Amino acid sequence: MATTSGSVVSAQYRKGGRNVSGKSGAGSDGERRGGGRGPGRRAAFVGKGGGNVKRKWRPNQEQKKFEGSAKEGRGFALWRKNKVQSDYKKLQRKRRTNTKAVTYSDHYPEHLRHLYLAEEEKLNREEKERRSARKTPETVEEQTEEEVVVIPKKKFKKKTSNQKAKEEYEQVQLKRAKKREEAENNRRKREEALRLHKQRKMETFKVLCSKTKKGQPNFNVQMDYLLKKIQSKS
Repeated sequence: MATTSGSVVSAQYRKGGRNVSGKSGAGSDGERRGGGRGPGRRAAFVGKGGGNVKRKWRPNQEQKKFEGSAKEGRGFALWRKNKVQSDYKKLQRKRRTNTKAVTYSDHYPEHLRHLYLAEEEKLNREEKERRSARKTPETVEEQTEEEVVVIPKKKFKKKTSNQKAKEEYEQVQLKRAKKREEAENNRRKREEALRLHKQRKMETFKVLCSKTKKGQPNFNVQMDYLLKKIQSKS
């Protein structure tokens, strides 16, 4: 009975990794195989202070996967597309949070500008008529007395070089036409004065050259001419 009980105890200890004497029987096997809980396996996890250290996992370089690799089917173009989409969505979210600005402006398309301005003028006229209909005659009289006439400033557009050149050419043409007209008037006056001068000279010549029937100078006519000349000067 003693032998059988001793064999059972030794078998139990062998299953637990220890024999009857308390020495580990699997230590030599663990050292030979390099596995289990042998001292050779434990030494790889011991740090400088003697405590256990968690080993950092390093993947194999062949199995390493980078962001946007062609092997995964996510190339750089797809990554860039997703990046742009995410940035656009962020921008849209920011715009939604901002206050909505007034979209009305006085800038119209050039080919439809006259229609917009006519419609605006019509609305302003109707608004003025409604306001004037609401007011009493007394308030209208007071307002007319206090009102000051304000001439609206015209919005001048910048002229192009072609328009400026055309205006300068028109101004030069006007100046030349004015000069030609003045020269023509001066010429006519000069001709008229010359004609009158010649006419007077011919009259005086006829008076001074008048003769009697006998062919002698007519002194009576000459004396009358001189008398008239003296009287006109005095």
